[in-house]
Amino acid sequence: MANISTTTGTGTFGSKTGNVRRVLSASTLAGDKVVNRAGEDLGKLDEIMIDIPTGRIAYAVLSFGGFLGVGNKLFAIPWSRLAVDEVNKRMILDVDKDTLERAPGFDKDTWPDMSDPSWGAQIHSYYGVEPYWDTPATQRDRERTRNL
Repeated sequence: MANISTTTGTGTFGSKTGNVRRVLSASTLAGDKVVNRAGEDLGKLDEIMIDIPTGRIAYAVLSFGGFLGVGNKLFAIPWSRLAVDEVNKRMILDVDKDTLERAPGFDKDTWPDMSDPSWGAQIHSYYGVEPYWDTPATQRDRERTRNL
């Protein structure tokens, strides 16, 4: 996976000068097209899920498959696996279509319990990234929340 960050101020994707805005509204990103590095269409970003105690993005919910919005399968994608391509107004997910088709998914009427750590660990493991709640920043956020 390429090292691309939407929080450092620079990266491969962004404006033509290489700068990336550090803050964007969720509504700016929701509905954006998602493609892989090969440019294949992987669907669209349906939702951005927030971990309320930490204020961090927990997952992006990707809608993929189906025809004209019918039969789409939803996938929780760890936020760290996505990069913002501001120039083309889309998101980049560095997986091929086959990997996404085999990923754990759900339908729009039966969402998983996204706060379940075992479910979350499975999702993060599938995409090969450390769970966001295991990073030092999240541990500090939990301590701060407990002290309020």
